[in-house]
Amino acid sequence: MKMHKQVFEALNWASSFLVEKGFEETAARIVMQYVLGTTYSGVMMHMYDELTPEQAEQFVALIEEHAGGRPVQYCIGREEFYGRTFLVDESVLIPRPETEELVLGTINRMNKLFGQQQLKLADIGTGSGAIAISMKLECPKLTVVATDLSTSALVTAKKNAQALDADIDFRLGDLAAPLAGEKFDIVLSNPPYIAFDEAKAMSSVVLEHEPHSALFAEEDGLILYRRLAEQLPALMNKPGLIGLEIGYTQGMEVAKFFKDSFPQATVTVEKDINGKSRMVFCEIDA
Repeated sequence: MKMHKQVFEALNWASSFLVEKGFEETAARIVMQYVLGTTYSGVMMHMYDELTPEQAEQFVALIEEHAGGRPVQYCIGREEFYGRTFLVDESVLIPRPETEELVLGTINRMNKLFGQQQLKLADIGTGSGAIAISMKLECPKLTVVATDLSTSALVTAKKNAQALDADIDFRLGDLAAPLAGEKFDIVLSNPPYIAFDEAKAMSSVVLEHEPHSALFAEEDGLILYRRLAEQLPALMNKPGLIGLEIGYTQGMEVAKFFKDSFPQATVTVEKDINGKSRMVFCEIDA
């Protein structure tokens, strides 16, 4: 591709190039937004603008990097989540749209269960901090603690909290261990839940770049839900709310873990926007 091109020409080249390599053409627009420092509508408004030589060079380099197999979000170092921009790198999973539904579902239930009182929330396995930070910024009265087993993930999460001006108490440790001796009104988690034998059906882009410790779990992907169900009774206030993201085939098993641990609670499996079972909520009565 010649370097001096208008935005629409560069996008047309990139879309064709990516499709030819087996990637989605939408990445071309994501990279262009990044290079121009604008939004989707901003790109649309500047379709006939000339790219500077530096912009054209950067655009081509990022498209070729993505075509080499690296997720586009890691190429540009960011991803949008719940209306905000989060820094991402190979230390953390790329936040998914489905997880936004866990945040929204939690906020809806929280208002119904607790009203306007001061609440304490824990996000277990925070990764990029997307859940914890979104909850804090959407509900500023919350006191939010976030844990992760990965030191490098917590470095990324802290950068996001600082950039987005969210006051989060980050703690290093395995699942609920860093929360021992405290009580929480709300606990959220999007733990690793993919069974190891599912790896063969997964995209090489995900397998080769996203952290396996944040993707895969033993016991057919269920071990961390079982452990959380064992650990959380000691940590929950009454009333209380637990919200979990799950693999779409895991609803019945995960719901059973929490029904066994919280016999008096209302445990529901909720579908995402695509109609797949994607969340389990456990509402604990006073």
